[in-house]
Amino acid sequence: MATSPHDQYHDEFAMTGQGSTGNVIAAVCSFFAPGLGQLVQGRILTALVHFLLAAILWVVTFGTMGWIMHIWSTISAARWRGEY
Repeated sequence: MATSPHDQYHDEFAMTGQGSTGNVIAAVCSFFAPGLGQLVQGRILTALVHFLLAAILWVVTFGTMGWIMHIWSTISAARWRGEY
């Protein structure tokens, strides 16, 4: 029985759910640099938004509220599920 390209893609990326190795690595990256984990996952626009929001928060609040974006970016990367 022949498999379709969609089935091969699904099998290859079946481990991109919450708690997968890829998401854990992405979450760690996002903790240190908001948006980096999303970039590792291939979500370029989301990565840019997270990075810019973090930079804005750090500057506007004189370094007191930037951690909110670090945490949000980390959780976003850890919980992301690829499209199947």
